[in-house]
Amino acid sequence: MELIHVADAVAREKHIDKEIVLEALEEAIQKAARSKYGYDQDIRATIDRQSGVVSLKRYQTVVEVMPELSEEDIESGMEEPIGLVALAHAKRIKPDVVVGDELVDDLPPFDFGRIAAQTAKQVIIQKVRGAERDRQFEEYKDRVGEIVNGIVKRTDYGNVTVDLGRADAYMRRDETIQRENFKIGDRVRGYIYDVREEQRGPQIFMSRSHPGFLAGLFTQEVPEIYEGVIEIKAVARDPGSRAKFAVTSNDPGLDPVGACVGMRGSRVQAVVNELQGEKIDIVPWSPDIATFIVNALSPAEVSKVVLDEENNRIEVCVPDEQLSLAIGRRGQNVRLASILTQLDIDVLTEAEEAERRIEETRVRSALFIEALDVDDMIATLLCTEGFRNVEELGDCPVEELASIEGFDEDVAAELINRANTFLKAKEDEFNKQKKELGINDDILDVDGVSASMALTLANGGIKSRDDLADLAGDELVEILGVDVMNEKDANALIMKARQHWFTKDEDKTEEAAA
Repeated sequence: MELIHVADAVAREKHIDKEIVLEALEEAIQKAARSKYGYDQDIRATIDRQSGVVSLKRYQTVVEVMPELSEEDIESGMEEPIGLVALAHAKRIKPDVVVGDELVDDLPPFDFGRIAAQTAKQVIIQKVRGAERDRQFEEYKDRVGEIVNGIVKRTDYGNVTVDLGRADAYMRRDETIQRENFKIGDRVRGYIYDVREEQRGPQIFMSRSHPGFLAGLFTQEVPEIYEGVIEIKAVARDPGSRAKFAVTSNDPGLDPVGACVGMRGSRVQAVVNELQGEKIDIVPWSPDIATFIVNALSPAEVSKVVLDEENNRIEVCVPDEQLSLAIGRRGQNVRLASILTQLDIDVLTEAEEAERRIEETRVRSALFIEALDVDDMIATLLCTEGFRNVEELGDCPVEELASIEGFDEDVAAELINRANTFLKAKEDEFNKQKKELGINDDILDVDGVSASMALTLANGGIKSRDDLADLAGDELVEILGVDVMNEKDANALIMKARQHWFTKDEDKTEEAAA
């Protein structure tokens, strides 16, 4: 019964199944028995689950003739067959035996020698350790995203090992909050962000700087978030310094910001204390991106928001005295707002924005004056109405242009006619230069290559789609100029030019398959 008691004790201590411990004991006894009776023997040990009695049996499969390994087989690493007996020898034991039968012999119990006992001990340790690792991984693999409590077990140059009770978690130095110093025995709370099954056992990674840690703390402190009445939409953190936290309410009668702040700030203060005094801005989320950006940049006041959907960028205008507040110390406020909204935000003062608008209007007016041969007043009026280039004016219906105050149908028709005449002359000039420079039509089929860009590329020796596809991003920027295109956009344009290569390869693959 001692074996049963030992298995019970180990299973309780390691939090694993008792059956796994008993199987490890059986395997250990089998190995010890093979070391005594021979490694070519198929010996199996069984422990009675009720009485703890150990039974040893030897199994032998009857074969016609015992196989013999050649030197080549031995050199190749082939092992001797286990648990075989020749038919002639088996008939001496059991006369009616045939090939394929199994002979089962009971073996007497034996005393473990020092080496056999050491071997058995190693087998049991490995089996139990493996079962313990499997149990840890199964227990924690579905707990990613949870907040757990533990005790600091070891520190190593800022990296912390945390005892969670039934497993150890690892918190790297960059996953801790600034100015935090842990000592052995300190209680610590953290967020499990990853669990990996590795050769040395399951690795549980814990963090206190992860955005999910802030969200988890508010979930614990605010019952409305736990119940799903208030929803966390986005979190942006500068760990230990400042954080922005966007929430919305599924109940129109509930203020999400007030619920998160709590009575006299009790709820938010509990989170701030856990995060070593990290300042937290709780902002209301809005489906309207402009409203959300205004909320995200608080406490700064925003006077105007301009959305550039094509480039996924936002321009925000603030009063001159609000500029430093909107940007924040070392750009912290606008950076966190950018992370929260997942958009690039450019902050301008009202004076800078007005100056830039004046410059844009001046450039567009000059373009209309030159292309349409009109005075400054008409050109400025076209800019004010939102026309950005001559192409837009040429495509505009006469009725729409005539609806502008100060224009009638005759003036509108004349302006559209002048615009189309200018565009036709521009197209003829381009076709002439295209022929002289030897530009291929396929380069104009690449999305993003304009006529003016094609001329610039041709002057740089790039006259076809394949020429463009062969370029590197920095080479294209050098040809066009940094004021026309940055390296990121250049790489994207080159990939578009290479798209037909992939299409050709797919066609060839389909033809070969057919």
